[in-house]
Amino acid sequence: MKTLTTLLPALPLIVMTCVVQARGIDPQEVLRLSDEGILHTSEKLDAKALTEHPGARIIGTQLKNIYGRYVYNVELRDAQGIEWDLEIDAATGHVYRNRQDN
Repeated sequence: MKTLTTLLPALPLIVMTCVVQARGIDPQEVLRLSDEGILHTSEKLDAKALTEHPGARIIGTQLKNIYGRYVYNVELRDAQGIEWDLEIDAATGHVYRNRQDN
């Protein structure tokens, strides 16, 4: 009970921290970061995603800043109609996650 009493007042702060840690990136900022060579261009990241699933089509993309890392999310649909979610490090091009969407 004492632990619950201690954690309960901190709960809003914990939730806000989680919300703040993952944020979308302003398009102007994306262009600036790409021009400065900090991030790969969306075209290059899209090409990387498509090499993972040849013949697929991109159905959605989003760039997020998660804990200080720029992560490019790509949703693909392959020739069989299966959807895939990929997470790519926008600075290095490394594919973090490549999983079938449920």
